[in-house]
Amino acid sequence: MSGNKERKSQGVPEEALAKQDTSSLTDAVEQVAQQQQSQTSEIEKNKKVLFHLQQKGVCLQARNRPLTSNQICCTSILDFVASRVNELHELKTQIASVSAETKETERQIYQQDAAIQNTKLQCGNLENQIKSLHTENVKLKFDIEAAQEDFEEQMIRYNEYYAKIKAHKDSLREVESKWSFMTELNEKRDLVKKLKTMKEELMQDLQNPEGNLMKQVQEDITNLKDKIITVKESIIEKTSFLEEEKKTHEKLRKEIEVQHKRYGAILKRLHCQVNKLQSDRRQWQWNIQQLQKTAAELRKCIGTKDEHGRRVM
Repeated sequence: MSGNKERKSQGVPEEALAKQDTSSLTDAVEQVAQQQQSQTSEIEKNKKVLFHLQQKGVCLQARNRPLTSNQICCTSILDFVASRVNELHELKTQIASVSAETKETERQIYQQDAAIQNTKLQCGNLENQIKSLHTENVKLKFDIEAAQEDFEEQMIRYNEYYAKIKAHKDSLREVESKWSFMTELNEKRDLVKKLKTMKEELMQDLQNPEGNLMKQVQEDITNLKDKIITVKESIIEKTSFLEEEKKTHEKLRKEIEVQHKRYGAILKRLHCQVNKLQSDRRQWQWNIQQLQKTAAELRKCIGTKDEHGRRVM
């Protein structure tokens, strides 16, 4: 705004000086024209007097009369008038050359005024372009700030979601460690190991020839088989339940990966938008600098033309 005020304050005295120069030139041309008219009228009068006196001198020479003092005075007057006529003729030629020079200077002044008006129009167009670029730059700044705020909000949401998923995983691990069927499964495995050891011991006892022991062992074996069957059934049930839990866990893991990919794509898109806005901002700043340079060069050209016009005047 201060630059526009300075340009306006500088433009007013330039226009005033141009008007003063043109008015002074018109006054000078009018004065020269008036002087030329008065001098031409005097030349015509002197020509008439010279012609009249020349006729009188011719008549006197035809009569071959001796010249009187009045006639001698007339001849001297004729010579003076002739010299004045020659001087007036020279003055007339000088006036014509001066008028031609004044017309040439007026033409140059008009051309310079037209050039100054064109440069002023160009400066006005450049100022309008600079204003529009400034508004676009401000708009881009606001867009970048809004994109950064949106990016920060998305990052906050992503961090919250990541913390929730991590807490869910930790809680799931704790729950898995506290599940009763897992403890039962471990207990059953220990029991199977014990039963296997007992089976081996009984196989060794079966080699003895005593029949009662064999019967007792067989009964124990049947009981153990029944127990093993029940244990296997319970193990099958627990393993099926465990498989279902694993499937749900895998499903949750896939959903987590999908969410990770989704938020990763959102982050990449936001990064691309921020980079694009920053590159647009740098391009507009470079355009503004180039326009400012051209405006400064045009102002310099206007200053040199004004100085040249003043020198011609």
